[in-house]
Amino acid sequence: MTSTQRLPASLTPLDVALAALLREMRPIAARDRADEAGCVAVDRPELTSWPPHDVAAGDGWALRASDLVGASSYTPLPLTKPPVWVEVGDRIPDGCDCVLDEDSVDLNGPIAQALAEAIPGQGIRRKGGAIADAGRFVDAWRPDRFEGARGPRIRLVNSSGGTITTTLIANGLRNAGVDVVCVEAASRSAASIAAALDGSDCDLLVIVGGSGVGRTDATVVALAKRGEVLAHGLALQPGRTAAIGKVGHTPVIVVPGAPDQALAVWWTLVLPALDRLGGRQRGTVTLPLARKVASSVGLAEVVLLAREGDAWLPLAVGDLPFETVARADAWLLVPGGSEGYAAGAPANAYVLRE
Repeated sequence: MTSTQRLPASLTPLDVALAALLREMRPIAARDRADEAGCVAVDRPELTSWPPHDVAAGDGWALRASDLVGASSYTPLPLTKPPVWVEVGDRIPDGCDCVLDEDSVDLNGPIAQALAEAIPGQGIRRKGGAIADAGRFVDAWRPDRFEGARGPRIRLVNSSGGTITTTLIANGLRNAGVDVVCVEAASRSAASIAAALDGSDCDLLVIVGGSGVGRTDATVVALAKRGEVLAHGLALQPGRTAAIGKVGHTPVIVVPGAPDQALAVWWTLVLPALDRLGGRQRGTVTLPLARKVASSVGLAEVVLLAREGDAWLPLAVGDLPFETVARADAWLLVPGGSEGYAAGAPANAYVLRE
């Protein structure tokens, strides 16, 4: 289902943003992890299905469809109680079964009014509706393990908008041998998020959630208050609301709260940063494409691939459906200046699982 998350006004090419992120980043000096303090153990989410509960597929108002019958812009329907605002990935409140766009509710008068009808399930990802077995989706967040004493130190800040995504990232980092400290912002306000940002004790600062330009998205504003925003809005599909910046000399990556968008940013920005800090380079597996990949010029797009004999079979382009991620064996990035690849063209793909 298409997200209604609002996007930044302009988009920075992914390769330009990545170059800016890595420009002053150097491999860290070897350190003895036994002497490090503050590594926070985060429990792996016990996910028997995905999503683990009904979540919002876009930003909007959580309501009950049966309360909206007959509502339109010509015949506004007064609501018996104020609607609840939810963001992408938020849990749907009890008693609600749909999400309306922001413009479909009028709050200007003394009583909120609905300006549109809805059907049950509209704007919602249902519990367990994407993946019956979420284990392979969780595994997609596992980077290659850091061996020895070169694991970087990461400060992971949840801006109160991406709890599940934060947990997935934290566990992926911990399983890779990274020292990770998790911090929870007190609220979604810019002041609360800014207070949680401190780059003095880490090699990389990763902030999850609040990366858009919606009514409660404040992470980029907080980053601007605390440090410097180098780019907000990337020509990357999915993941267009991501941002990069600095707090002091520490590089910062702002990751969307929605897991599918976050995963694209995790693969294309966070993992290259970890590789640079660890002084290593990920390898790829080159196989011909079983069929052509069509891509939009101007957007770097993530392609999910499955191995089929001695070829890569494209599964999805510019979209990361949870069930498709769970079936994928690798991923490929189509650069923003490319229209895609012809069938039979060699594809240098990053393998997700051995």
